[in-house]
Amino acid sequence: MSEPEAGYPAIERVQTGIRLEKRLLKVLKALAEYKDMTLGDLIEGIALHALEGKSPFEEATLAHARDLKRIYALDLKASDSHRLAEAASPVARTSMSTRKRKVNP
Repeated sequence: MSEPEAGYPAIERVQTGIRLEKRLLKVLKALAEYKDMTLGDLIEGIALHALEGKSPFEEATLAHARDLKRIYALDLKASDSHRLAEAASPVARTSMSTRKRKVNP
């Protein structure tokens, strides 16, 4: 572990296995690449800004994010955030349809 730069807070990062909506993750990864930072650094920055009620991005970055949302067909909005429902996985749909076919009348 390297020493923190002078004037920077020393922190401890932990590995986590968060689940995100597929298209949202694609947009975030592309945005991190655009900003030349890791996905973790991007998410940390977004969270820290949000917790202070600040926007994490300047207008140029927001414009790029809008383009990425269009490219990856991300049509979700902030108002959708607590109303998302998991779609059935292809495996679950396949096994369900298999079970239906095996039922004898």
